[in-house]
Amino acid sequence: MRETHIDLPAVRLTALTWGEQDRPLAVLLHGFPDTAHTWRHLAPVLADAGWRVVAPFLRGYAPSGVPTDGSGHIAALMSDAVGVHAAMGGGSDAVLVGHDWGGITANALAAHTDSPFNRVVSLAIPPFPAMRSLRLVRALPRQVRNSWYVGFNQVPLLPELVLERYVRKLWRDWAPGYDATEDLRHVAAALPDRAHRRAAISYYRALARPFLPPPASYAHWKGAEMRPPVVPLLFLHGAADRTMDSRLAEDVARHLPPGSETAMIAGVGHFLHLERPAEVNRRILTFLR
Repeated sequence: MRETHIDLPAVRLTALTWGEQDRPLAVLLHGFPDTAHTWRHLAPVLADAGWRVVAPFLRGYAPSGVPTDGSGHIAALMSDAVGVHAAMGGGSDAVLVGHDWGGITANALAAHTDSPFNRVVSLAIPPFPAMRSLRLVRALPRQVRNSWYVGFNQVPLLPELVLERYVRKLWRDWAPGYDATEDLRHVAAALPDRAHRRAAISYYRALARPFLPPPASYAHWKGAEMRPPVVPLLFLHGAADRTMDSRLAEDVARHLPPGSETAMIAGVGHFLHLERPAEVNRRILTFLR
């Protein structure tokens, strides 16, 4: 594992990398509350299989910088991922893997015709169009309860002030029985001060305030998250996920293009790639090959 820096117009990203320079590019995007270290099981497997793996700390997560434009919009995250692809010399054979917010970003890029990624893997968050069904109505009461943290993140200042305790609770709730000691240490290092914490929580604030559009520089990517994917996508979901009700993930397949796959992983929660790394790695590697 090595570390590299990627300068983008609004932020400097730091990324963990594995593999040789002349290999196809695989970009791995983490979610909240997490870091690029979440890929410590998958990244070496992909590198051994012939990929050049780049896992950036998303904007606002140290050692990446706080974005100068203050944007936490999905369009900004998409732009960052495309910027990583360009800066690392990715080709038309590049692939994208995302979990949680990284999964939202991956789903949106899978739906955009100008995305440079030809295959996408999304973990834990289905493409938004796949959740427009009767299943959403049936799952809504439980999902509202599960999504309490989205509302909590709209409160000014408080989430930043209690973040350490708040993050420990989320990991306990979302991955029961999993020892998150190492992950919590990485999260604490990635969100060490109010500026970084505010930047990470801004993702939720931007999502809940559609009347505040992203900066004009991201307009090209705006709205893709509400369109169905157009490139082959592998979607994996933990059957015991307490973040996104598993019933919302049961209808994904019919919203995906040819060549796509879905799977429900039994007995695991939200951090399925950490809770059951061997199975998740195998499914991802098989799909990308």
